Amino acid sequence: MLSPLKQTASLAALLSILLAGIPASRASVDDAQSFALQAAEPYVKEGFQVREDFWGGDLGTGEKKAVRQQLFKGNEYWFWMGTEVEKATISVHIYDAEGKLVEQPDSWQKSHFAAAHVIPPTTGSYFIIVSIESSPEDRTHWALVYGFR
Repeated sequence: MLSPLKQTASLAALLSILLAGIPASRASVDDAQSFALQAAEPYVKEGFQVREDFWGGDLGTGEKKAVRQQLFKGNEYWFWMGTEVEKATISVHIYDAEGKLVEQPDSWQKSHFAAAHVIPPTTGSYFIIVSIESSPEDRTHWALVYGFR
């Protein structure tokens, strides 16, 4: 009979082997966050500082989620969204407290990446709306990161 310590080590090794075989369909918000950060990389080179905090979850096709964020006049912001589902189409848009779209025209959407750019005209609460436009999955993980300069 194995000692409790050896049993724990054996169980950990077995779990590692089993988890390595989990298919991509069991991906997570952490995977989506990696894609959101990948979308941010070129902007970091332009001087944007990416915040450590992020938002994430899973949504069905056609579902939207609103994220409220305090933004400050005088700063410039980018919000980057990503998902690990390569055949998904996602979007992110920014609205002011009155529901007016305030993002800049260089905001973009490319397959499983999307980004919205805003230069707030006033300090206040803004609403970032993320959406899964289409996806082959029932539920699609997403993550949203942001940066400023």
